[in-house]
Amino acid sequence: MLLRILDRLEEVLIATLMGAATLLIFVAVLHRYFATVDIPVLQDFLLSLNLGWAQELCIYMFVWMAKFGAAYGVRTGIHVGVDVLINRLDGPKRKLFVEFGLLAGALFTAVVGTLGAIFVWKIAHSDQTSPDLEVPMWLVYLAVPAGSYLMCFRFLQVAVTFWRTGELPRHDHGAVEGIETPSDVTHFVPEDNLHPKPVGPGTHRGERA
Repeated sequence: MLLRILDRLEEVLIATLMGAATLLIFVAVLHRYFATVDIPVLQDFLLSLNLGWAQELCIYMFVWMAKFGAAYGVRTGIHVGVDVLINRLDGPKRKLFVEFGLLAGALFTAVVGTLGAIFVWKIAHSDQTSPDLEVPMWLVYLAVPAGSYLMCFRFLQVAVTFWRTGELPRHDHGAVEGIETPSDVTHFVPEDNLHPKPVGPGTHRGERA
């Protein structure tokens, strides 16, 4: 139950930040363009608006989105991995190497999160603020420990699941939610949940006999 809530909050946060940042930049670009157009009332009104902070806020939102998006990528299997040599190993050895990779990712993100937390703690005891928004910089840098610790948790979550079931999260980049795949289209499913192979009716290039 708690994991489902965390998953949902993660998705909502990423989608909200992405949508808000896109909308903000769109409004800022329109403001910049129409402020140069010689329209008596509109130009005066637009010049009275100060949107100089929009770019800075957009950068901060994308930083937060990237950190939490990286954790989302671990959970859903979106991250790209080079596993040519790993897939040539025997089952038990391959499993150990995959577990080692997941635990190494957890260790790395834990170290980054801890160093980030120490840095945020030091910044919080200073008067440093952002140039345009003038918000405390520790709020901005808080994305580093928060996103890194969440990513560490996702690595451990995937590692435990893989150790128990032998399955890794996978993401079908060609799938579109709400659209059913025709029955005569070749589907690609992982072999041992690690290496993709084509299955399904029909003959396609690269299909195994």
